Amino acid sequence: MSGSIIRTYYAITGLFNLAMSLIWGIDTLFKMHAGLDIQQVLLTNAAFTLGSMVFEIPTGVIADTVGRRVSLLLCLVTLFITTLLYVTIAWRGWGFWAFAWVSVFLGLGYTFYTGAVDAWLVDALKATGYTGPLERVFARGQMFFGGGMLLGTIGGGLLGQIRLDIPYLVRAAIVVPLFALAWFKMPELGYTPRALELRRVPEELQRVFVEGLRYGLSHPVVRPVMLASLVSMSFMIFGFYSWQRYFLDLLGRDLVWVDGVISSLVGLSLIAGNVLVAPLSRVVRTRTGLLMVSVGAQVVLIVLCGLLTNFFVVVSLYLLYGAAIGLAMPVKQAYLNAHIPSAQRATIISLDSMFASTGGVIGQSVWGAVARARSIGQAWVGSGLTLVLAIPLYWIARRRDRKQDIIS
Repeated sequence: MSGSIIRTYYAITGLFNLAMSLIWGIDTLFKMHAGLDIQQVLLTNAAFTLGSMVFEIPTGVIADTVGRRVSLLLCLVTLFITTLLYVTIAWRGWGFWAFAWVSVFLGLGYTFYTGAVDAWLVDALKATGYTGPLERVFARGQMFFGGGMLLGTIGGGLLGQIRLDIPYLVRAAIVVPLFALAWFKMPELGYTPRALELRRVPEELQRVFVEGLRYGLSHPVVRPVMLASLVSMSFMIFGFYSWQRYFLDLLGRDLVWVDGVISSLVGLSLIAGNVLVAPLSRVVRTRTGLLMVSVGAQVVLIVLCGLLTNFFVVVSLYLLYGAAIGLAMPVKQAYLNAHIPSAQRATIISLDSMFASTGGVIGQSVWGAVARARSIGQAWVGSGLTLVLAIPLYWIARRRDRKQDIIS
């Protein structure tokens, strides 16, 4: 039974990220083609991240009450509608504010996903008697994430070379079979959903806020890990959306398909980082140790990306950064889940995502302004240097709980 749960998790992860990544390599170019400048593009992405930040806790309530499956279904419906609205805005020329508002609700869609699928997996595996290490499942899940991203970004780049709105239409189409998969293959195991009446929503929000303080912000290990998420995401989202323009400027040619190829290579680099988890964990025996190694590599690589001007060198360094992220993601997932009670699992994961979204809003707003006033490269140097703040946060987490830090 646990094998079926894991396969469903892999299928959902792969298909979801296939659908989402279709636009990742061309989103900035799509919006600039629709009339936005680079700062406006980053501000629309900041609006998306702001929506994620605002809705994380309310959608965490839904996942921890009416169920993780319902939360994912709501995610898919929201993403289907907002993706088609993006295309409509570009067609009708409605401009920046229309993109910004729809981006907020696109963020809502993502928050229904964050926390819910991971929480469903962990609780279902416990209910079926799974005793293996979670790092292995999460690492392989990240490989499916990277595989979906590889296919999606290559396809999105090729389709975008024909017309920039085609990848959005294909994304909406893929959401439909994914909805069917979640509907039929995602049973609630190890967790009992409960009815959430409309009049009880304020009470549930208050309860979640209190439990978030108790198991999240007040937890001596979870709190610094969440703050590290804020620091990490302050560059990650800004960097991901700004490289599409930055790398083409370094290349000196406006070739959309090149961005698609680079996005696919980023997917491969994430997979490479996932593969490194097992061998490196035999050398670095603690979760926080692996996380600090990843952060140190990220700082050096991003600063060099901002300082150097050779297209091939900078792209290569950015791919190494992707491998460092791929190393950190499954380790952090396992570390965080080791400190979260089952009943609050989706809520606390959503709280961590809210911290990450906060970092994304700050990063895109501040560094987007720097990119417009100075250059994207200079913004990368500044934002890369701030990543070093995550190292002492992981060190604090290590000192407060050495038992769960050891990789079994």
